[in-house]
Amino acid sequence: MKKLLLFIIISIIIPYKLYAVDISAGLSAWYAWYKPSSGEKVDPAFLYAPVLSVKINDDFNLTFVYYYGEFEYSYGKITKRHDSDIALNYRLNNYLKIFFGAKYRRIDVGSNEGANLPVTIHSLKANSIGPGLGLNVVYPLFANIYLISTGAGLFAVRKAEYSLGRDIKDSRYYQSYGYNLTLGLAYYIAPASTVINLGGRYQCFIDRKDTGIRDSFYGITLTATYSFEI
Repeated sequence: MKKLLLFIIISIIIPYKLYAVDISAGLSAWYAWYKPSSGEKVDPAFLYAPVLSVKINDDFNLTFVYYYGEFEYSYGKITKRHDSDIALNYRLNNYLKIFFGAKYRRIDVGSNEGANLPVTIHSLKANSIGPGLGLNVVYPLFANIYLISTGAGLFAVRKAEYSLGRDIKDSRYYQSYGYNLTLGLAYYIAPASTVINLGGRYQCFIDRKDTGIRDSFYGITLTATYSFEI
């Protein structure tokens, strides 16, 4: 029994000793303007996110980001927004990567009473999930300074749950197409193993049946990540 236990422990430890894993972890802030499909006026606000990247080998790496923020409408309604992406990246060459992944979004909305809309909604919860496919470009400009750009096509299925008051509830499903575009400058601080990235991001989803219904976010992003090995 002791020999078996020792064999299991060695089997677990040895791979970690032989194969180191490169990890980048950090934080991102996104100052965004939100334009909901309803056309209501919303004040810009910050979203914040943890950022994680795990290098599998020289060609593949896995990335994850999860933004959260709260937006206030002109008449006081608060919207809580969750926006996350997970992607598997494949390096084509020193400048290009393709990636495939999934996006999850959640929006929790308070009452729109006072917005002069045809229907008063006391609360709304909408969950969206779907796949994405894109391309990432990294181009060296100067010593330790890089131009980084991404473009992705997205598809999402959304379930919206409405509360109309007096215990009246409704839920509906929607399908939408979208895209996500980013452009930024990254500076690699070699002594600190840290990358600082300042840029912009635009994201839009368009209803599959009614292209006039679209939900968009755009703004300025600042991200700092620290790389280490385990």
